Amino acid sequence: MARYPAGAGNNKSSQRWIYIFLGVLVVIAITAFFYNPFGSDKPKILDEQEPVILQDQLLPDGTELADSMLTETDANEAVPAIDPIAEASAKIDELIQKAVDCIQAQPPKVIEARDRLNEVLHMDITQQQGQLIRDELSKIADIWLFSKKIFPSDTLCGVYKVQSGDVLQNIASKYKVPYEIIMTVNGITNPRALRIGQSLKVINGPFHTKVYRSLFRMDIYLQNTFVKSFPIGLGKSGYETPTGMWVAKPNGKLVEPTWTDPDTGRRYEAEDPDYPLGSRWVSLEGVSGEALGRTGFAIHGTKVPDEIGQATSRGCIRLHNGNAILVYNMMVPGLSQVEVIE
Repeated sequence: MARYPAGAGNNKSSQRWIYIFLGVLVVIAITAFFYNPFGSDKPKILDEQEPVILQDQLLPDGTELADSMLTETDANEAVPAIDPIAEASAKIDELIQKAVDCIQAQPPKVIEARDRLNEVLHMDITQQQGQLIRDELSKIADIWLFSKKIFPSDTLCGVYKVQSGDVLQNIASKYKVPYEIIMTVNGITNPRALRIGQSLKVINGPFHTKVYRSLFRMDIYLQNTFVKSFPIGLGKSGYETPTGMWVAKPNGKLVEPTWTDPDTGRRYEAEDPDYPLGSRWVSLEGVSGEALGRTGFAIHGTKVPDEIGQATSRGCIRLHNGNAILVYNMMVPGLSQVEVIE
């Protein structure tokens, strides 16, 4: 006789498979409860006190932001972009205002204002900012440069006491400026009328100029410090004023020189009613760029004011007569450079 009734072994085997199946269902149910793969796409958090670290909450070095946690709304909000150009322009405006504040201070801090503005002028600035700076620098140049006033902190101007045997031309040459500008700032009418012990305001030169062809503008600098701007006339089509570096030609400074028109051969004297050159002439010689080796060009005045701001010359740089005299008084032959740029 068999030990177990027929079918008993099969029943026990079936029961084991049922238990296994139920166990699998329990595991699946627990997994679904915590990870919910078929329901909401938001994972359940075991510890509700532990915050969710979003990617935007990490600093560049991978550390977590402190003191504030971003919500989902914060993470989705667009962060306003910073315009670097506008930011830089605002910074320049701030620097300009600080310099203007120096001018308006009591007493005015003229040299500090000049140096601040000159520094900003060499930065990446807009046309409007550049014009504002040049206007302010031109105004204060009448104080620190074109007057008898001397500021102790100014490295561009100083005092010289006349000694026995001094000649104004020699004093000016020592400071690399023409004697005419020393006469101008000191109100001297006769260069031979110096007195021993007399205090003179002197200028540490030389002066230089920059010419902008596209703007018809000449800027005057004392060393690297901006002084003034002047409108100019330039060469017409086919006779364009060459770009590059020029230098005031030795022995090339003349007062109302005789001039011969190269096209007609006509000779003009200063007394002629249609004399075209104006009051002053400064010959130039080219030393680099398109100007290299070029001669026959000059900075000079004009008796036709409408030519200023126009391209009507044969390549020379024209100025209003009053401006031509001032530029003439600042240019040192062999030292003063004239840079012509587009």
